[in-house]
Amino acid sequence: MTDKERIISVSKQVLVPIHPEGRIFVALGVIITVVMFWAWESVAILGVLITIFVGYFFRNPERFSPEGENLVLSPADGTVVAVGPAEAPYELELNNQQWVRVSIFLSIFDVHINRFPVDGQVHQIHYTPGKFINAASNKSSEENERNIIEMKSISEESVIIVQIAGLIARRIVCDATRNQEVVAGEEMGIIRFGSRVDIYLPETCKIKVKPGQTMIGGETIIGELKSSSNKNEIISGNQE
Repeated sequence: MTDKERIISVSKQVLVPIHPEGRIFVALGVIITVVMFWAWESVAILGVLITIFVGYFFRNPERFSPEGENLVLSPADGTVVAVGPAEAPYELELNNQQWVRVSIFLSIFDVHINRFPVDGQVHQIHYTPGKFINAASNKSSEENERNIIEMKSISEESVIIVQIAGLIARRIVCDATRNQEVVAGEEMGIIRFGSRVDIYLPETCKIKVKPGQTMIGGETIIGELKSSSNKNEIISGNQE
């Protein structure tokens, strides 16, 4: 690697693009910091630190998704807090099918960009108002404000992604549209400041993650879609 290539590589790791949703917050931080330097210079460093953190929070690093027609990729960065059987969100009226849910908690230090987990098409989208309890709690899956996206994979299997607001999060952004053709790892939206993302997979999907595992959105393989004749496999752990 030449010196020029090395500099470019390091720059890409440090100078990560900021998601459009965060640019207004960074701009406000800069303005407030300038005012603080003019009026309260002794505490202006606080404005600098907050502005830097906001830029860090809304970072949008490049991701490299593994290829595979049956692979299910993580829709978000964060930590798996639960894996186990669950009923599909009632808004979709899909309870005639058995599901396994993988719940991912995003702390304020995680990348908050959400990504499509499989190749396929967006089938339906439902936004549901709700509470803002701690997203690490399982109750948040049913009680918090959330946005539900049902996809149809290339093999015509349903895959459900639920963006869930958290204790601090107050805005769910979904860029998906109904009937949109998508590619696994492609950006789907963002949730501001702490949140949770649930993914519901058919019981025939072979699950490859367990509670406590760290996810990288668009890169970590959560599971592998199987034919309906295969039995679902779930790694033992905190299954709720």
